[in-house]
Amino acid sequence: MVGLRPSDIPPTPVVKFIGAGTAACIADLFTFPLDTAKVRLQIQGESTAANGIRYKGVFGTIGTIVKTEGPKSLYNGLVAGLQRQMSFASIRIGLYDTVKLYYTNGKEKAGIVSRILAGCTTGALAVTIAQPTDVVKVRFQAQVNLKGVKRRYNGTMDAYKTIARQEGMKGLWKGTFPNVTRNAIVNCTELVTYDLIKESLLQYKLMTDNLPCHFVSAFGAGFCTTVIASPVDVVKTRYMNSPPGQYKSAINCAWTMLTKEGPTAFYKGFVPSFLRLGSWNVVMFVSYEQLKRAMMKSRQRVEYAV
Repeated sequence: MVGLRPSDIPPTPVVKFIGAGTAACIADLFTFPLDTAKVRLQIQGESTAANGIRYKGVFGTIGTIVKTEGPKSLYNGLVAGLQRQMSFASIRIGLYDTVKLYYTNGKEKAGIVSRILAGCTTGALAVTIAQPTDVVKVRFQAQVNLKGVKRRYNGTMDAYKTIARQEGMKGLWKGTFPNVTRNAIVNCTELVTYDLIKESLLQYKLMTDNLPCHFVSAFGAGFCTTVIASPVDVVKTRYMNSPPGQYKSAINCAWTMLTKEGPTAFYKGFVPSFLRLGSWNVVMFVSYEQLKRAMMKSRQRVEYAV
């Protein structure tokens, strides 16, 4: 161990698991208002989301929410959001490298197919486990806090209990199919793109493995992911937020959007989606890389002491 730097020691799966969840929570704290604006724009056009308020553009939406509901409403659903990241990002990001090694039979050099399979696997597994937290988060973000308007839920735990009581346990897993689809796409695009951009920058010596490299890789991954995942994301948000009986299925939700609002409906909230996902990726991946290094330094100090 003598003479080895922390960067020379590969992070353990536990380090990656904890680091990914923590980094994702940090990213959520910074970008949650953008996510709330995205949700409000995505559900705009539904009768259940009318409330006489119209949102226009990401910053216009944020301004309208602050003006009509107060700044605290930008963080509606934050508790469920942090619960989601600790259970969701830990699996989809933290276990990505481990699953990738499984698909390559332990080989460090992974092809594009192995990367895609690993992204799909961890993304689908994470959604299956964390779906209830996503349902509650979306519903809180869609909830308008106005005087005279009855609040749908009074708190995070109340939301879990109310949904389970009124809609059954399946209500907590509502929209699992579009969410699995969405997050398999997001995970593949996000992690594979980040992987490939970072590898290319290092391979061609355009950058070294430091913060600027992580920033550029994360920003590129965020843009590619938003373009590919937006249509599924809008359907997922609409379906998860809908009351029982409004849509027969996620496919029916997509068809209703297409016939009533046209194909552009699938890209509602694109700008806040990109601002949110782009900034979220930057904060998350930069934090993740730094947290991994910090935890490996701590581990090395403990081993030296022993």
